[in-house]
Amino acid sequence: MSQDAPTDYRQTLNLPDTPFPMRGDLPKREPGWVQEWEDKGIYHRLRAARAGREKFILHDGPPYANGQIHIGHAVNKVLKDMIVKARQLKGLDAHYVPGWDCHGLPIENQIEKEYGRKLSRDDMQAKGRAYATEQIASQMKDFKRLGVLGEWDNPYKTMNFANEAGELRLFKRLIERGFVYRGLKPVYWCFDCGSALAEAEIEYQDRKSTTVDVAFKAHDPAALAAAFGLEQLDKPAYVVIWTTTAWTIPANQALNLGPHIEYALVDTERGLLLLAKARVADCLQRYGLQGEIVATAMGDKLGGLTFEHPLHDVDAAYRRLAPVYLADYATDTDGTGIVHSAPAYGVEDFNSCVAHGLKHADILNPVQGGGSYASDFALFGGLDIWKAQPVITEQLQTAGRLLASGRLDHSYPHCWRHKSPVIYRAASQWFVRMDEGEGVFTSDKAPETLRTTALRAIEQTAFYPPSGQARLRDMIAGPPGLGHQPPARLGRAHPLLPAQGNRRAAPAHHGDPGPGRRHRGKGRHRSLEPGDGRGHHRPRGRQALHQEQRHPGGVVRLRLDLLARAVRHAPGGAPRKRPRGRHVPGRPRPAPRLVPFLAAAGQRHPRPRALPQPAHARLHGGRPGPQDEQEPGQRGGAPGDQRKARRRDHPPVGGRQRLLGRHRHRREDPGARGRQLPPHPQHACAFC
Repeated sequence: MSQDAPTDYRQTLNLPDTPFPMRGDLPKREPGWVQEWEDKGIYHRLRAARAGREKFILHDGPPYANGQIHIGHAVNKVLKDMIVKARQLKGLDAHYVPGWDCHGLPIENQIEKEYGRKLSRDDMQAKGRAYATEQIASQMKDFKRLGVLGEWDNPYKTMNFANEAGELRLFKRLIERGFVYRGLKPVYWCFDCGSALAEAEIEYQDRKSTTVDVAFKAHDPAALAAAFGLEQLDKPAYVVIWTTTAWTIPANQALNLGPHIEYALVDTERGLLLLAKARVADCLQRYGLQGEIVATAMGDKLGGLTFEHPLHDVDAAYRRLAPVYLADYATDTDGTGIVHSAPAYGVEDFNSCVAHGLKHADILNPVQGGGSYASDFALFGGLDIWKAQPVITEQLQTAGRLLASGRLDHSYPHCWRHKSPVIYRAASQWFVRMDEGEGVFTSDKAPETLRTTALRAIEQTAFYPPSGQARLRDMIAGPPGLGHQPPARLGRAHPLLPAQGNRRAAPAHHGDPGPGRRHRGKGRHRSLEPGDGRGHHRPRGRQALHQEQRHPGGVVRLRLDLLARAVRHAPGGAPRKRPRGRHVPGRPRPAPRLVPFLAAAGQRHPRPRALPQPAHARLHGGRPGPQDEQEPGQRGGAPGDQRKARRRDHPPVGGRQRLLGRHRHRREDPGARGRQLPPHPQHACAFC
């Protein structure tokens, strides 16, 4: 060998010859592996290899069809894929069917950002469905890239019409058996969203609020004197409340006192003031008054007394009385020891008033969905509630009912999307009664309630994990909360006339912030506790509230815009069968309708009144309409002309309306090719 030739040291080593490259180069090679798995149909070959074996089905909680996937998606999918593959290697027939939740306010907000808020209802729904389809395709591609094996060629989507049709059939059965009724419930309400919010959509921020101490004049001084053991009262007497939201004062309908709190009648130059004894010194200092206690009495002796509304002498519309109700949530740790109750704007206020016999139709709810009072609401019609507070304070001062006013920094709930303050607002919703009905769900021996049937189905379903089974059982077994009053039952579904609009139902809210969601500040004056919209303390805890809300003339409104499509009724009432293999005809995404129903008593109103138009112009083809409609039978002012309101009203009806936990749309699935798709096992119902 020549001395000038380079030495090839590689030839001096005994290296193994491997078929794979020395560099991983995973970003370039992994897509090829995923494509190869898909081309070879690995998932379906695995199913064929385990055919006949014991099944393992992973029920996938669907991600939302909105936006790029993030680390949370990745962790969720990778862990589930590990579980499925581990069961597959164990010898089980491990199924994994991915899915997506395709409805909701975020999709509607995204469409509005891109196309504006003046879209017609049909355009909004069509664009929302197209947007969800695009997001599903994008997320599916990324999930596959993670190496997750599943039935990607046939995922379940909440907007598949086969799923919606099955839900509507079950909903129809619940209606005909008398389980469905309409109720009223205060929920978090965002004026910018124009809809109710769930607890998870609430965040707390510091807010500066105006506090007011307001006097309610005694309507029956003799009864008040007797309650305190006095022969008579020499001066006018007033009960004083303290609140951080003066905008609720016009809707006051009651006063709440603690039954175990000692109250004092204090003689001052402004008259006799009824205050909690423990709060007398602080209140007199805040009012700049001198006084002495004339008599004391426990709160349970004061129930049933009546006081005049603070604006009683200002306008005839406020010439009503506020009765005293006893409630444990009234405390004497701050304020005056007396809580003013506007039942439409606080959960505990609502519970207390309903428990003492106040009907839903009599609850005042003048605040519209956009944040302003109804246009014909006395003294404050058309005003935004936040801008109306100085006006209300001025009216109280003029009437001689304002004892003090100040400013308070405290933690207040805000919408997590818009960062704007929210309120509690009574919204009409649909509920399912669990302990009453027609008794059609039966066992072999005797009729049973829906609650009993559901609990039995949970116990007999083997594929529920123990933790999930216990969670479902505890949720179903819980008794109704305070204020539940069994309403009249609905009769069989017989449409009377097509209604012309609807309000959007709000998510259920239990008033419990849950662990980790504590509020800043100390005492009720430092924070807004859940369950109250005005800064008063409320004990935490779940309190479900259901009661009937009836339409004038005995007509009850039900959201059954798709029921007529799922089950066609002939004029005589008998079901009419559809030819097999054909989808339900109809134009794409027709406008939702409401169908009023007569109560089961069978009384037919001679002229059923038409229901109001939808709330916003964009909900009904651009035709102008009121910003927000009142609930049937509710007083507090008819809706006014709010076409120029700065906030939007309800999102499109039907865009995310839930029926029994799932959403609904109308066109058949594009992949169905003219036929109804069978539901996945995840949607099997134990009651069908």
